[in-house]
Amino acid sequence: MVQNECVGVIGLGYVGLPVALAFASRFRVVGFDIDRRRVEALRRGEDWTGEVTAEALRTKSLFLTDDPAALQDATFFVVTVPTPIDQDRRPDLLPLLSACETIGRAIRPGAVIVFESTVYPGVTEEICGPAIARASGLKQGRDFKLGYSPERINPGDREHTIDRIVKVVAGEDAPTLERVAAAYGAVIPAGVHRASSIKVAEAAKVIENTQRDINIALMNEIAIICNRLDIPTRDVLEAAGTKWNFLRFSPGLVGGHCIGVDPYYLTAKAESLGYHPQVILAGRRINDGMGTYIAQQLIKLLARAGKGGRDVRVGIFGLTFKENVPDLRNSRVPDIVAELRSFNLEPFVHDPLADPHVAREEYGLDLCRQGQMADLDAAILAVSHRAYLDEPQRLLGALRPGGILVDVKAALAPETIPLGIQHWRL
Repeated sequence: MVQNECVGVIGLGYVGLPVALAFASRFRVVGFDIDRRRVEALRRGEDWTGEVTAEALRTKSLFLTDDPAALQDATFFVVTVPTPIDQDRRPDLLPLLSACETIGRAIRPGAVIVFESTVYPGVTEEICGPAIARASGLKQGRDFKLGYSPERINPGDREHTIDRIVKVVAGEDAPTLERVAAAYGAVIPAGVHRASSIKVAEAAKVIENTQRDINIALMNEIAIICNRLDIPTRDVLEAAGTKWNFLRFSPGLVGGHCIGVDPYYLTAKAESLGYHPQVILAGRRINDGMGTYIAQQLIKLLARAGKGGRDVRVGIFGLTFKENVPDLRNSRVPDIVAELRSFNLEPFVHDPLADPHVAREEYGLDLCRQGQMADLDAAILAVSHRAYLDEPQRLLGALRPGGILVDVKAALAPETIPLGIQHWRL
């Protein structure tokens, strides 16, 4: 019976923690993460992702641990570990396989394992299932069953929360599908959609972000063309947006754990089947190159203004992959830094939300204090954090007279920019 499930959630990050808390509203939940510091912080009521309150973490039905032995009571496993890409932009399944080994050592006959991590079609049944079988000595499809339910959590989004998004669910057979649907249906008021197979659910997830990636890539290419035409991209999009069926996407940097990664999972699978995707990879090339493009535009603006040399002071405001979240995964802002460095410019980088230790470990960047962002020849508003937009005078005041402002997301209205400041928008 579904009410007797003990849910084991593997991975307590941006996806896993909300999932664990959702299940804890109806079930006993063991939340597991390999990061002891993360677990200890959550026990203290501290969520560095900013997604969950201390009050929510005090629920008695959620047990947080870094001890895999605590998972032995689980009857229903949910895997939410990251699925990154490697340096060659190929799927890196090592975190997923590590989770499978952990489950394999804890699993008991009769359990269901549901994967939420984004993968290409076939990973759950062809890679994860056999990995669990090897680690457990149990038989896939007989002693344990597999399911898939793609995560749809959007960090920093207070409107589209987990309970308000229809949950796609899939199982390797009809009884498993119903068990998975019953478990999620008990905690997701928005309801569930039963996919016809696990591969269908896997494909549905990976194309959600691929579609968005391609649409943003089109807008980025339009922005490049508009820049050459010397017309404002935002004005063009506002005019086009008056038509009822125009899709309202906007140009910008594309990073994070999903949109900048998932298309490579789909293309890797397609290539293994002998098909070389064209549109998807073209979109990825455009989006991956936007950081370099923005830096090069600033270099041109500096040259036209007669500003050059090592003494030029450039400040970058924002490092996280999107506004109003502390998430640094796959940020494209370091691409801007790298390109500026190729022109012997060492920019100052500030972000009010990013963890300085993570910035140093992941990107080798030392974040500056707000007070250090002063006397700048140029400023790049790379991430439109609310902290910047609520007090734009602090950002604009950091510029020297005659300075240059590069507004990546066109977040500041042109009429608010003081005279003498050169304002460039993507």
